[in-house]
Amino acid sequence: MAINKTMKRVLKALSYDEIKVNAARHLANLKAIDPLKVFYKTLDYKIYNGDYEVPVRIFFPTKEMQDEELKRTHEIPVLLFFHGGGWVTDNVDNYERICARLANATSQVVVAVEYRLAPEFPFPTGLMDCYAVAKALYDNQFILNVKPENITLIGDSAGGNLTAAISLMARDRKDFFPKRQILIYPAVSSDYSLNSPYPSVSENGEDYLLTRGKLEDYINLYKSKPEDLNNPYFAPIKASDFREQPATLILTAEFDPLRDEGEAYGERLQEAGNQVEIHRIKDALHGYFALGIKYFHVQESFDYINEFLKKY
Repeated sequence: MAINKTMKRVLKALSYDEIKVNAARHLANLKAIDPLKVFYKTLDYKIYNGDYEVPVRIFFPTKEMQDEELKRTHEIPVLLFFHGGGWVTDNVDNYERICARLANATSQVVVAVEYRLAPEFPFPTGLMDCYAVAKALYDNQFILNVKPENITLIGDSAGGNLTAAISLMARDRKDFFPKRQILIYPAVSSDYSLNSPYPSVSENGEDYLLTRGKLEDYINLYKSKPEDLNNPYFAPIKASDFREQPATLILTAEFDPLRDEGEAYGERLQEAGNQVEIHRIKDALHGYFALGIKYFHVQESFDYINEFLKKY
């Protein structure tokens, strides 16, 4: 369904620049209000990143799964999920509905990471929290005792950035070897100025909720120093080597300033010899994955995700 003139006017009115951290976090936390929360089963756990305990929340595919079944979950596939929010807002609490829906739609256990946020904890703190959880999961130092080949890395927006960065870092450090990754409208660049090489930054950067100005603010809040902007673990598309990466599914949204960089990242991976699928969700906006399960863009995305998981 195309965006009509009335909806365009509404979107334009809601599209504004400048991130005010506390206000943005309070707004994001409204997503935690979920009347269906009682109908899904979760388990909280923690993983050490140095001296810091990184909280994670485990979402089971069905509410009927009992605690004693944890002993057998090494055979159950796991989605290791990193949430979006520009590295600044959002948390596992307000992503609960998304993670529970993801678990049920894929019949996989979802492990969601509560990484530390900027600007209080700028790059690379949040990334290293996520990496520590991934390493523990792949090294079988986790409550679920999961086989490495049964793990898929997945993230949306800034979480897609973290997913791609973890795959690059794992290859470089040779700590573990992800088999699959799913990047949902990922932020993989660091330049959202008018000089950006990706046309979608200008084409979709004003009137479609996520603005170019907001993206610049997120980048400035996330970075520790100017040099970070060219660090491939900060902006994965800046990498000089795209070889030996997992089989990758990339979903982009048509009216998203991040659209072109996400697709360009997939092309770089493909050119380096990796298995890659790229799908652009027609008429979709950045953030559509948070909409209800009956929303057609979400249904289309789950079709692609399930096909990818079966194939690889």
